[in-house]
Amino acid sequence: MPQYIAKPSDGIAWITGASSGLGYHVAKNLAAAGWTVAATARGADDLEALASECASLSGQVVPMPGDVTDQEAMSKIASELISNHGGIALLILNAGIYLPLRASELKLSDFDKTIAVNLNGVTNCLVPCLDHMRQAKRGQIAIVSSVAGYGGLPTSAAYGATKAGLTNMAESLKFDLDLLNIHIQVVHPGFIDTPATETNPFPMPFLMEVEDAADRLVDGLGSKGFEITFPRRFTWGLKLINLLPYPVYFWLVNRATGWGKKG
Repeated sequence: MPQYIAKPSDGIAWITGASSGLGYHVAKNLAAAGWTVAATARGADDLEALASECASLSGQVVPMPGDVTDQEAMSKIASELISNHGGIALLILNAGIYLPLRASELKLSDFDKTIAVNLNGVTNCLVPCLDHMRQAKRGQIAIVSSVAGYGGLPTSAAYGATKAGLTNMAESLKFDLDLLNIHIQVVHPGFIDTPATETNPFPMPFLMEVEDAADRLVDGLGSKGFEITFPRRFTWGLKLINLLPYPVYFWLVNRATGWGKKG
């Protein structure tokens, strides 16, 4: 079945987690391509700075501050965008947090916060937008997961679990959305040079500059493929490793990260 590719003339693009990192640069790229971009994050001042930076571009950024964990607030933003901006043509669910966890000091609060942002924050935006897209009989959605969702990695007990959940969510929804002319994609980035990765206590092969990662994500939005992943020489290799028997998988990850030598 042909996949719908959203265009700036079809309506607004809404991106969450837009105040910094990957989301910030994706919003800029979309505005440069002529999109009106609704940018959501908790930091209102950061969103205003983003809008100012994009003022000379062919498109524009409309700050829509809010916390993705607030279900009512996200529903209100979706309604406002639908009413005032010709509908939501492109939805990029990017907001997420990474809290590194060690089994020696697990905290329920870290799991709760990660699930609230990474999983519930997605559904809080996805559900009201899907209602609109079904009525419009078209739409495009990109859910930003991670290669940490392919298989367990050190310190990623909460983060990886939520990202695996997002990948499964996107896969499951695709069966129905293909019948509704709604193009859903899942994004699996490798390591990106952002403040969130600076604290990783292990090597990060093929670390990408955030601007390059944003370019790759936006390019992927123009494709009919389900998965957007980069850099492929790393992410495809990691995907293959996860097909190996568990003893081999754990040996390889321990060797690559040096984790087997840690106390």
